[in-house]
Amino acid sequence: MKMILLAFVLTILCASLVEAGPIGSACLRSGNSNASPALCGCIQRVADLTLQRADQRRAAGFFQDPDKAQEVRMSKSDDDNAFWQRYSNFGTAAAANCGG
Repeated sequence: MKMILLAFVLTILCASLVEAGPIGSACLRSGNSNASPALCGCIQRVADLTLQRADQRRAAGFFQDPDKAQEVRMSKSDDDNAFWQRYSNFGTAAAANCGG
C-alpha cells in the first residue's frame, strides 16, 4: 500500500515539474496569496498556447519587477509594442480561462 501511495505522489510531483514553465514558476514564487499550484499551472498552460518561450521568460520577469511591465508598455519600440500586444492577449486569455 505504501508503494502505491509513493508512486502516486511521485507521479503528481513529476507532472508538476514537467508542467512548470517560466510563468508558472514565477507565479508560484511571486508571494501572492492567491498563487496556488492549480492557478499558476492554468496560467502556464495558457502561456504555452499563446506565447513563445522567449516571451514567457520575458513576461516571467514581471512577477519580480512589475516596473519592467510598465516600461515595456510605455516603450515606443516596435519590438516592445509587438511583445506587449502578445502579452495583453495572453493576459486576457489567462483571465478568461483561469478565473482571474
